[in-house]
Amino acid sequence: MLNLDKYNSLGAALREALDRWPNETCLIESDRDKEKTRLTYSDFKEMALPLARALEDAEFSPGDRAAIIMSNQSKWLISAYAIFHGGGVLVPLDYKLTAAEHLQLLAHSKAKVLVVEYYLWRAIVQSPEFREYSVHTVLVTEAPPGADLTGAFRWEDFRRKGDPVFVPRQRHDVACIVYSSGTGGRPKGCVLTHENYLEQCKALIALYPFWPGVRYLSILPTNHAIDFMVGFIGPFVCGACVVHLRTLRPEFVRDAFVRYKITYVSLVPMVLKNLERGLRAKLEAVSKPKRFLLGRSIAVNKFFTGWRPDVRLSRVLLRQVHKAFGGELRAMFTGGAFMEPSTLQFFYDLGVPVANGYGLTEAGTVLTLNDLKPFRADTVGKPLPGVELRVLNPDAEGIGEVAATGKTVMSHYLDDPELTAETIVDGWLLTGDLGRFDSTGHLQLFGRKKNMIVTEGGKNIYPEDIETVFDGLPVKEYCIFAANYIWPAKTLGHEMLILVLRLEPGQEGQAQELGEALKQEIIDRNRRLPDFKRVGGSVVWEKDFPRTAAMKIKRVVLAEEIRKTLSRAAVIEL
Repeated sequence: MLNLDKYNSLGAALREALDRWPNETCLIESDRDKEKTRLTYSDFKEMALPLARALEDAEFSPGDRAAIIMSNQSKWLISAYAIFHGGGVLVPLDYKLTAAEHLQLLAHSKAKVLVVEYYLWRAIVQSPEFREYSVHTVLVTEAPPGADLTGAFRWEDFRRKGDPVFVPRQRHDVACIVYSSGTGGRPKGCVLTHENYLEQCKALIALYPFWPGVRYLSILPTNHAIDFMVGFIGPFVCGACVVHLRTLRPEFVRDAFVRYKITYVSLVPMVLKNLERGLRAKLEAVSKPKRFLLGRSIAVNKFFTGWRPDVRLSRVLLRQVHKAFGGELRAMFTGGAFMEPSTLQFFYDLGVPVANGYGLTEAGTVLTLNDLKPFRADTVGKPLPGVELRVLNPDAEGIGEVAATGKTVMSHYLDDPELTAETIVDGWLLTGDLGRFDSTGHLQLFGRKKNMIVTEGGKNIYPEDIETVFDGLPVKEYCIFAANYIWPAKTLGHEMLILVLRLEPGQEGQAQELGEALKQEIIDRNRRLPDFKRVGGSVVWEKDFPRTAAMKIKRVVLAEEIRKTLSRAAVIEL
């Protein structure tokens, strides 16, 4: 790999990588069972530089911001490199958001350039909020010939001849603005520097090395903090290859493991659990004699790998299992949400170690990761090199809020000094997560202190961000909380949002019931939300909400009052 201490920016490191391994394959793009694109590092460079040159002519200057809204594909990475080459700031946005949400974050980030897929651009221009949209340059990928792009350019045609000027950046300069949440509410744009990423990459690659010939299967969206690092920056600075799929149907994912001899993959807990269910079903379906032999092989593998994994041995003992994964898989990575230890143990016993980690966007990507020395299914590993963690105000069990410091922690929240001051105190990032260290230095997580939930798909859901869906509800006032925020529970998983209602005087409904019409309206509005954002229950509160002089709800005070007055049993399920 490259010595990342020698480089001041992602652009400089990636530029060196393209020249260091010109003939190595860096990108493979597959759509179902057909391979669409295969690029060497030299091919990648030849596609990116004319785009960087065209951006120069479009008056894209160092420090300007460029957003990307695309699913996983080669054009995402090519566009990102062209932006970094010109000294720009990348704003990766989740392509699964609505058009209105995209427009909100584009406005907040003040992006000068937008690179977007055609179907997403069509949705954006049809949104009522588009009338207020203003951006200097829009590049649309995969647009049909002759399509009306509403003033945008076709990405494939946006090219200029000549060598673009490489713009060096310094380590403290901004590399990316990444939104951990904020759609529909208070945008939380994490401002991350080149140093944040370079230090994070150096630490991760030290634990799990990449090299030319390694193939990483990119399943998570590239805008996701984990995949941006492990599915782009990490492989590229080591001369490795990234495999993108244009579909996530299980049969094609399984085929990709075998066809491309995948070495590493990152999965959110929900996908990992689905994979476990499928494997268990297949193992149960084999004949009794084969199941007996398989059980013996698993037992032998467990005996010899109890302390640390031995991939070569496991491939011999459990050949058919590893053959189904392509025969080259060294490890899978997971994080972002609670992962049941039984699932991690299941894969480890099969000789497919899953490195469980913990992090948040505000910390770059990862704070802790299991190095498998030894394997521990009940923790999220040890702090990465260069990361220091503390447990603040621990209780009698040693559990308190986890705080982090180090070179991977973000600079600040974009245009929000108040939230920044609340989140980073004396150089320490307050994560809002509850944990403790065991005797071996491994971190164990127990719950959340903050008013937030994390879905099995690894998405952060802030209740304030979805309250607009209930605007106009026929009640005096309302707000949304994470249930575990009101009634602290030292558990993770099965988290739920609840709607707290203050009814109008004389309105039907008491603390243990709601009027049928009101309940039905809540249910109808709830259905407008994606499954992972839906409210799971409601509580009727019989006092006016405490408010500031600016009439904002004092959420901390209200949560405390509810906690003292009502038990969790008061929640009315929806």
